[in-house]
Amino acid sequence: MADTTNCTPCVSCGCPALPRVSLDQAVVDLMESIALQESALSHILCAESQKMKAALSMEELDLCKLLEVNDSATNMVHAVANLELVLKEKLEFIANNLYYPSTGNCTTTES
Repeated sequence: MADTTNCTPCVSCGCPALPRVSLDQAVVDLMESIALQESALSHILCAESQKMKAALSMEELDLCKLLEVNDSATNMVHAVANLELVLKEKLEFIANNLYYPSTGNCTTTES
């Protein structure tokens, strides 16, 4: 594995060049990534809900199997809750360290 500690971008390690972006764009990109992750987590929870509905509609499902499905859904909800905490910390980091509201007059266009 190549040593990339003092790597000049795109020269010695062959890694792709990263575009230079402004702080404002970096904050927007970070917040967009949080929003996309939140959307993905909501889809996961929706899938768990559909799985529970499907299990409940099965006639041959016994109590033991139903409890297994419930445990699986519970574990997924706990995993999603943990990821939500990570996203909350990421958002708080942005708000506390990267976002500086403009001090000038805010102009808006109204229709």
